[in-house]
Amino acid sequence: MRQKNWRVVIVGFVLAVIGLGFYFFMLSIASSSTDPATLVQTVGTVTGAVVGISLVMILLGLIGKKV
Repeated sequence: MRQKNWRVVIVGFVLAVIGLGFYFFMLSIASSSTDPATLVQTVGTVTGAVVGISLVMILLGLIGKKV
């Protein structure tokens, strides 16, 4: 039997929300940047990595550990 690790799942969800919040915040200030295309590209890469890590955390937390 496997026990779900709810702490990891919750931290994964929080990390995903923070990553998406960062993305939308940076989109709102990208218009005032000197190079908005590069800024949005960099922010998209960082957000993709953060959300990817959070999805792995959620998945591993739901799989759980053996008891």
